[in-house]
Amino acid sequence: MKSVILYSSSKKHGNTAHSVNKLAPMLRAECIYLDDYEINDYCYEHTNSDDDFRALFRSLLNYDHIVFASPVYWYAMTPRMKAFFDRITEFMDDEALQPELRKLRSKEFSILSNSIKEAAPECFIEVFQRTCEYLGMTCRSQIHYQYPFEGEK
Repeated sequence: MKSVILYSSSKKHGNTAHSVNKLAPMLRAECIYLDDYEINDYCYEHTNSDDDFRALFRSLLNYDHIVFASPVYWYAMTPRMKAFFDRITEFMDDEALQPELRKLRSKEFSILSNSIKEAAPECFIEVFQRTCEYLGMTCRSQIHYQYPFEGEK
């Protein structure tokens, strides 16, 4: 089974990357840092099709298992990860793109999170889980790593 970890964080080499680097060898997964890509916000007119979203989304369809990794930011995923999920709507809106979107129905997903708390809040998990299950994906696992508060540096 081919796995990929799609991760986002304001620090490319921070706690989320540390969590990703612990999990990747176990899954033999490739890692993609989402913040290296230009992902614009969803637009009803689909005027953002020249950014990196569509090519990145299509590349993820080559994997059987997608791990979405994000720190918990105010009970939510990172803004870049949210933009990524919002943009999936383009594949729902356009009949020509819908066959590609349906390929997600055979995929598994996992959620990898981290924060100063012992567990990710349910509202954080629920956004990933409900969205992916709506798309027909099957949840494999939820993993959370706790890191100490770093404070002002």
